[in-house]
Amino acid sequence: MTIIFLGGSRDIFELPVPAIERIGAIVAAEHGVLIGDAPGADAEMQGLLAGYKYEHVGVFHAGKEPRNNLGDWAAYHVPSPEDARGCWVHAAKDREMARRADFGMMVWDGSSAGTAVNVLRLAISNKPCVIYDLARGSMATTYNVEDWCAMLRHADPDIRRQAEARMTPDERLALPG
Repeated sequence: MTIIFLGGSRDIFELPVPAIERIGAIVAAEHGVLIGDAPGADAEMQGLLAGYKYEHVGVFHAGKEPRNNLGDWAAYHVPSPEDARGCWVHAAKDREMARRADFGMMVWDGSSAGTAVNVLRLAISNKPCVIYDLARGSMATTYNVEDWCAMLRHADPDIRRQAEARMTPDERLALPG
């Protein structure tokens, strides 16, 4: 079974039609889905999958219980380090989903550093990721780190700095010069 990491920006509360259609294709093909528990795009995608009564979903969470698990799916607790704060609380679960997935699909608002880093995590392992960029009204696929760098060329330069601040040293080493 092919495993797909679905995710996106917490500020997205309406999925674009092509993303909705792609999720329908994922369900029709009976691919496995890994998804986080965040509000925004994660919850919107969970709602869509729950509407399909789709069963091949795993919800990853850092807290004791998932913030959202709209289909009452299997929940996977990935604890964060005890001293983790802010974005670092959820980084371990995001890395685990990227590690387990074969592909990714992200809905990005063009400014979420967390979503950008999740795309990078897939790109480092040469795992394709379809990105619906709502800020630009476009869709692209990244296959590697060079594609990720190209994706960020269109974003505000501060987004790259914010993304780099969320990376592990190994993730930063994967970036070109």
